[in-house]
Amino acid sequence: MIMRILGEGQYEIADEHLDRLNELDSALQSAVDAGGEAAFTTALSALLDTVRSLGTPMPDEEITPSDLVLPDEDTSLTQVRQLLSDEGLIPG
Repeated sequence: MIMRILGEGQYEIADEHLDRLNELDSALQSAVDAGGEAAFTTALSALLDTVRSLGTPMPDEEITPSDLVLPDEDTSLTQVRQLLSDEGLIPG
């Protein structure tokens, strides 16, 4: 799966990591639902840091459609709330 972090780049994520990313996505969803800014910031940072650490960065010159686009760390709680579906940011 190819995930893009807005303003940063794309990462190739192996299927074996999707369960962990879905756990972090669920924590983000819970933080957004609760409306706590600190918990939201922590959850979003954890998700993005995990994508960066588990994913393989794609070369900037390689143009590949992203399967999933994640907000950057400067995205507000309100903006992420608008992006979330019933399944969070990461379906599955």
